[in-house]
Amino acid sequence: MNNRQYGDTSKDDTLGSRSGNGLRNRIYSIIFESDTPAGKFFDEALIVSIMLSVIVVMLDSVNAVNVSHGDLLHSLEWMFTILFTIEYILRLISIGRPLRYATSFFGVVDLLAIIPTYLSLFLPGTHYLVVVRVLRLLRVFRVLKLVQYLSEADLLIRALQASRQKITLFLFAVVNLVIILGSAMYVIEGAEHGFTSIPLT
Repeated sequence: MNNRQYGDTSKDDTLGSRSGNGLRNRIYSIIFESDTPAGKFFDEALIVSIMLSVIVVMLDSVNAVNVSHGDLLHSLEWMFTILFTIEYILRLISIGRPLRYATSFFGVVDLLAIIPTYLSLFLPGTHYLVVVRVLRLLRVFRVLKLVQYLSEADLLIRALQASRQKITLFLFAVVNLVIILGSAMYVIEGAEHGFTSIPLT
């Protein structure tokens, strides 16, 4: 399994028209390749930044924290958004096929990670949607060389698919049991004990 499955494209696919452009090649090496010291540092710094930005948004949703530190959190959110915007632009200009990256899984996630903050200028409250940035943490598989372990996840998914009829039957039995017991409680206890309807039991 290679990086292309995660929205990253290989160097052979992307250098093409930009061979000979040292600066763009250097940017590409840092952003898309984690085998170099600079690339590994970039990926680790990016993961930490993503985690911090998500924490900032979560704290901002807490009313008490928002009242006392709202301005600071707002400033931090814009700082992260600007950094991620610059990163996204650098990814597009350093790659040989920007449209291919922009329409890949990570390209779409990277764009969705910055749009909500800008939308909040026109639609208040939409900045909370930036928690989608947590999806960008999937890059940790590439950074920590854990991609080979994703085969275990594929095995689990296949096992669930093979057992979907049994799982469906089990869930159907559980739902029926809940309905029967709920109806019994409604009949036995009644509205005077708080069972005002079968769905609420």
